[in-house]
Amino acid sequence: MHPEQADFDPRNLHLSEQELMYTGHLACPGCGATLGLRLALKVLGPKTVLVLPACCMAVTNGPYPYSALQVPVLQVAFETAAISAAGVRAGLDAQGQKDVNVVAWAGDGGTFDIGFGALSAAVERNDNILYVCYDNEAYMNTGIQRSSATPYGAWTMTTPAGGLKAEPKKNIVEILAAHGIPYAATASIAFPEDFSRKIRKAMSIPGTKFIHLWVSCPTGHKSEERYSIKIARLGVETGVFPLYEVEQGFQYRINHEPAFLEIKKYLELQGRFRHLSEEQVNAIQRNVEWEWKRLRAKVASGNELAMPASKTVMVPEESASPRTHPFDKV
Repeated sequence: MHPEQADFDPRNLHLSEQELMYTGHLACPGCGATLGLRLALKVLGPKTVLVLPACCMAVTNGPYPYSALQVPVLQVAFETAAISAAGVRAGLDAQGQKDVNVVAWAGDGGTFDIGFGALSAAVERNDNILYVCYDNEAYMNTGIQRSSATPYGAWTMTTPAGGLKAEPKKNIVEILAAHGIPYAATASIAFPEDFSRKIRKAMSIPGTKFIHLWVSCPTGHKSEERYSIKIARLGVETGVFPLYEVEQGFQYRINHEPAFLEIKKYLELQGRFRHLSEEQVNAIQRNVEWEWKRLRAKVASGNELAMPASKTVMVPEESASPRTHPFDKV
């Protein structure tokens, strides 16, 4: 059996040996986003169309006519990843090419902020696409400006010392869960088996799917390239970035129980947090603990709820088939 067709087993690394990303791309050393895309393409395979808005990966892929990727790539405007992917999906479906994967691959700035309207609309329509947000927690491609994915207390060029970000990170998965999205999940480059399994699962579900992938960025996080995977793993093991999935907007499942290491182990490897006082570090620790209580409560409440009644939208008989609501069983 081919590795990517095997049943998931946490004791083994089930990754395809095929490489759909060339060496010699333009990413910075230690770039987590590049590793994430390399892993994703191993699962998605060559029958994939990738939609890239303005972001680091649009640069990494190389200038026209060159490309570091062995799949078709459509580069689009900053705010249009979701709607462009929906258009590609519609075009392929019209041609009968329903076996081609359509994936929007966008950064946190183009997802949490600039492109959120298009993403929200795509989820509301339940467009049959996979949207992956690789989250390095700032606008790294344009010089490390804060985004709404930037965590509390982090240094960026627009939140320098003396004016640090005082607001918490936006919870994008919770927002999309409120849309009733069929499938949403978090993932980390430090847990490739979990990430790969979630891509396979997402592609088996009709409608809109969303994966929030945490990635390291040595340039923006002010960290050493050799620690990219270590930092990503500490983000999970300290509880800062939980790994979980949500189906139909209310059925939560935690995929990895962290060791809950001291938060400072994660923060101290990143220069963007070097200025934090002990009081601020303790505040972050308390917030992580509270967020985990809230996540566990959502898991418990989702287990108690039954699937709601069908909400299929009715249309005239002469029209196309009715759109299936995310709550419907397919």
